[in-house]
Amino acid sequence: MRKLLVLTSVLALATFALGACGGDDDEDTAASDTSATQTTSGTGEGAGGTISVSADPDGAIAYTETSLTAPAGDDTVEFDNPASLSHDVVIEDADGNEVARTDVIAQDTATTTAQLEPGEYTFFCSVDGHRDQGMEGTLTVK
Repeated sequence: MRKLLVLTSVLALATFALGACGGDDDEDTAASDTSATQTTSGTGEGAGGTISVSADPDGAIAYTETSLTAPAGDDTVEFDNPASLSHDVVIEDADGNEVARTDVIAQDTATTTAQLEPGEYTFFCSVDGHRDQGMEGTLTVK
């Protein structure tokens, strides 16, 4: 009985700790700068890869790279925003349909996945006004 009580307590604490680690979905619309870097890896055609994007730690509203490439398949978007201004990464296809979106984060990281076919996509920050200020780029999937 004592072991069951200890196990239940540990599980309750672990659940609380995981909930406390969640991201902040509040959008901050103050002027800031972001930048992005991109890397891909894959084990073969259709295997997908990783698209790494980073926000500028100084807070400018722009990605450092406006042209990214990725392999076709099940891709993972890894977004790192060390800045205090909230940002996200949204990917849309040539028809304007959203195919992936990270959480809006500040001083945190977020990931999402997308099944990407070969072609041209647009990536951008959906925080109010950020895309209009040039926070977007082209993602080419091969």
